[in-house]
Parts: sequence; C-alpha cells; structure tokens
Amino acid sequence: MTKVRALVLERQHELALRDIDLPLDVGPGMVRIAIHTVGVCGSDVHYYTHGKIGPFVVNAPMVLGHEAAGTVTEVGAGVSHLKVGDRVCMEPGIPDPNSRASRLGMYNVDPAVQFWATPPVHGVLTADVVHPANYTFKLPDHVSFAEGAMVEPFAVGMQAASKAKIAPGDTALVLGAGPIGTMVALAALAGGCARVIVADLAQPKLDIAAQYQGVIPVNIRQKSIVDEVKRLTEGWGVDVVFECSGSPHAWKTIMELPRPGGAIVVVGLPVEPVAVDIAGASVKELRIENVFRYAHQYDRAIALIASGKVDLKPLISETFAFEESKAAFDRAVEARPTDVKLQIRVAE
Repeated sequence: MTKVRALVLERQHELALRDIDLPLDVGPGMVRIAIHTVGVCGSDVHYYTHGKIGPFVVNAPMVLGHEAAGTVTEVGAGVSHLKVGDRVCMEPGIPDPNSRASRLGMYNVDPAVQFWATPPVHGVLTADVVHPANYTFKLPDHVSFAEGAMVEPFAVGMQAASKAKIAPGDTALVLGAGPIGTMVALAALAGGCARVIVADLAQPKLDIAAQYQGVIPVNIRQKSIVDEVKRLTEGWGVDVVFECSGSPHAWKTIMELPRPGGAIVVVGLPVEPVAVDIAGASVKELRIENVFRYAHQYDRAIALIASGKVDLKPLISETFAFEESKAAFDRAVEARPTDVKLQIRVAE
C-alpha cells in the first residue's frame, strides 16, 4: 500500500481531501498512471448525496471519480503497446476475462466487473492509480487531457448509437438533454443520423445541444413532443428514440414516437418501476434495446474525437483545481441547467 492524497467520500454528505492508502504496485500487464483530469459524473454525485445506488452502498471510505485521463509513469512486464510518458485515458471497468459474459463479448454486464468508484472499489480522484494496460488507451497528441476524460461518458453515447443500428439518413429523438443525452445525440449524428431531435424541460440545456449542426431542440415545457415528432416527420415517426431522461413520465407516450419498425434504446434508468405499453410496441413491431455502460467503444470514441467529427470541448462547463474538489461536487449538487460537465484537474 502507498499513501496518496485523494478525494474520499467518508460517508453520505461527507467529503474529505486527505491521505489514504491505495495499492500502487505495478504487476504484469499493468501500468501506473499519474492522473491529470477527472470528470464529475452523476453517479459520483449520487453516492455523495445518497450514499448508495441500488445495491451498491458506501459502507467504508471510498475514493470517488471514474472519468479520467493522465500520463503513464510505469509499465509492468508484458506491456508492449504503452510506454512511460504516453498520455492516456482509461476504461474504468475491469471484468473477469474468463467470465461467460466476457467470452460473449459483453464484458460490461459481467457480474464480477470491478468499476472505479463503485463500492467497494476506489475511484481515481487521486494522484496515481494502477490499471490494466488492456483497458488503458493512448491519446493522440492533439487530444487534450480534458477531452480524454470525456471519452468515458461519450462511450455511453457510442454504445447507445451502436445498439440503435442507425442507418445513414435516419432521424433520431433523444429524450433528456443532460450530459449523457447530449453525448448520445452527438454519437447518433456521428453514426449516420441526418438530424437528432433533442427534448428537455430546461432551455439552457437545449441551447447547449443546439450549438451542434443537426440538432433540433424541443422544449417540452412549451410543446408536445408527440406533436413535434409528427410535425417533423410528416406523421411517420422517428427511426429511433433514445430515452436518456430516466423519467417514468417518458414511458407514458414513448410508443407514439418511433415509426413502425423503429427502435427504442433505453439509456436512462428510472428510479422506480415503469409501466410499459407492450401492445403499443407490438403493433409497430418496435425493437427495444438496453444500454449498461459500454463495451468495445473506447478506441472508436477516441478516433471520432481525434478526427474532429465530434467536438466535446463545448460541453466542459468549468474546471476546478484538485484542492477545490469539494467545491466542484457542491456545484454539481446544485445541478445548474447551464452545466454539462464539470472537471477536476488533479495535476497541473
């Protein structure tokens, strides 16, 4: 164990920036990384405010953070694709490579996966971490650490777009213009959609999404999304609906939104069970897909960012110094509608 400074969630509502012992020995197939930038995710905030997410309960002090980029400082035996000095971002979930889910290529749903900042696994809001080289990805020289830390949430959007089986020229609808909803919209455009309707109650969020060519914002506080979809598609419906809001209310009319033979991709998780109109889905032969994190998306996400086809920089609302980590989380708890992604710069 090595003593390092970290942002520690002591218990619900209590954060401390203090020294903590973490395992930093570099074994075969592993790399040590000096953390540079970490994004503040909604799950981090939820652990801070609620102390748990479903069955995952904070029963002991835990380091927060899982959206990260940094620099390789040590390389273990058997690692050939990375070297000291490489700028990298890291996929935060480590599955069991021998599990049935991993062998099927669905390692993201491996029940044994160890995911940063998911109890009891420590996260990366700290100076150094050790991580498997196979889940560590080199950043191109012109991609910043800040962009590298955005790869993790963008990978969720990539997973959703892949599950949608988008065809060139499709029209999509994203319900919810939060960080993930916006990432999904950008991934859908990169995946071939000609346009993406983005619906939300908060106009500032819609204004941010509307900066991107191909996005059509709809404020559902002012307009019916059912009526707007009918108007924009001449009554046919969209090719795919991405449900990213997590609101149970979205399910009351969701079957009216896709075209016959279209798809619904569930990204947002409702906090309570929802009633699903099975008959409404059946008469249209709708395909319903689910998204849980991502698998095999990091390299493609980095490639899109590096190509310039996806620009995530406008989504970074503010960056805090490491010593201001608690202030960053308190800001995130405020849930300002003008904020998309807050980041913490651990190293200068």
